[in-house]
Amino acid sequence: MRSDRDLRPVVRRAGAFALATAAAASLSGCGVNAVPTEQENAKARWADVQAAFQERANLIPNLAAVAKGAATQEKAILVGVTEARAKATSVQITADDLTDPAKMKAFQDAQNRLSQSLGGLGRLLANREAYPELKSIDNYVMLQSQLEGQENRVRIAIRDYNNAVQQYNTTIRTFPAIVAARVIYSAQPMVPYEAVTANAEVAPSLEGKL
Repeated sequence: MRSDRDLRPVVRRAGAFALATAAAASLSGCGVNAVPTEQENAKARWADVQAAFQERANLIPNLAAVAKGAATQEKAILVGVTEARAKATSVQITADDLTDPAKMKAFQDAQNRLSQSLGGLGRLLANREAYPELKSIDNYVMLQSQLEGQENRVRIAIRDYNNAVQQYNTTIRTFPAIVAARVIYSAQPMVPYEAVTANAEVAPSLEGKL
């Protein structure tokens, strides 16, 4: 038969286990898991935004090549698109920069300038009466459709990112997750993607007229 002395280690281990379980439950209740989970979700959504913008940039050389055969007098439009694309692809944001408003604004400004220049290129391409040689280019309509579809994907990716950022920012500012956000993670709010120019949230259409 065990003595009280023999049972003491068992009791201590049981007490330590109960304490650890209670501590884990307490941390979970304080949002210790919610903060990094939602942060990683927002970062993943930002990766989708970057991928969507990169896919758009990849379409532009083909689209510009079509326009070059349309009208030499519209060279200024092509130069503007090319320069805007170079600027947009040179401004990069990492997941660690999502809390930096200045870096996010620089990225947004570059992408918005590209969107505006694409609007001019779209009007050039859409005016097939002025440039009838475009009718003989088989992939002209395909390029129109691809770019417009990509602009839609960009908007969807931005919407999903902003939703994730809103959820994360709300979590780190509300109880009980605010405890873990401040004490454990020193979490900072993330910057949503904002349209900083007029009508920047509207995809540039290739169906306009000059």
